[in-house]
Amino acid sequence: MRRAVPALCAVVALAGCGGDDEPEPQATPSTTTTTESVIDLTPPPEEGQAPERTRPKPAPPPEKPTAPKPRIVQRPIPFPAKRKAEMAEYAQRHYGLGTHKLDEPKVIVEHITVTPDFESVYNTFANDAPDPELNELPGTCSHYVVDTDGTIYQLVPLGIMCRHTVGLNHRSIGIEHVAQTDAELLGNSEQLKASRRLTRWLACRYDIERRDVIGHNESLSSPYHEENVARLRTQTHGDMTSKSMRTYLSGVPVSACA
Repeated sequence: MRRAVPALCAVVALAGCGGDDEPEPQATPSTTTTTESVIDLTPPPEEGQAPERTRPKPAPPPEKPTAPKPRIVQRPIPFPAKRKAEMAEYAQRHYGLGTHKLDEPKVIVEHITVTPDFESVYNTFANDAPDPELNELPGTCSHYVVDTDGTIYQLVPLGIMCRHTVGLNHRSIGIEHVAQTDAELLGNSEQLKASRRLTRWLACRYDIERRDVIGHNESLSSPYHEENVARLRTQTHGDMTSKSMRTYLSGVPVSACA
């Protein structure tokens, strides 16, 4: 009596599982219908649960709301390896970090340039020279400068620290405004509108709380303030006071990403 071919070989006969070189003969049509038994190994659904094949897929998580990005003009200042190394040395002295990278910024600091135009502040930031106030390297800089006509310039990538606020450079994004005083910025509707749009977009992008959008003069009150150099622990500047920031933030939506 001929032995039955194993079921597995019957499934893959076309691949030569049986070892025969010749093709299987075609079966002669027959009026007899044969029903092959198929075993369903799918576990039965639990009581009250829809079968797996009909169970609805979970809804994807909602997209993170975002604020519209304003138009930004790229005007990068030179930031070669030498300046990055100086920034890392500065961060080591002041924050104990030893890196030039800005990871997960938590604060946005608003500044006034006290310069007549954009080009003069650009040249100051581009010149990697010791600053006249603290006499340290690298030279001072800011990530953004908002000009008097509302043009937003980006000078430094957001992944790099800038020296713009003592005690907060390792946790903050700096925004400078071409003006002589707080009042000059607050009275310039085009510049103020552009700045608020930039701040809102950045706060949304990095989940920065409204209370952490501060003026330079408020730096010492920030919970993220940290300074290892004792003589600088109370150092701050007079631009963008709390009063000025109340006016500034009155035009920024309460929900930055709404």
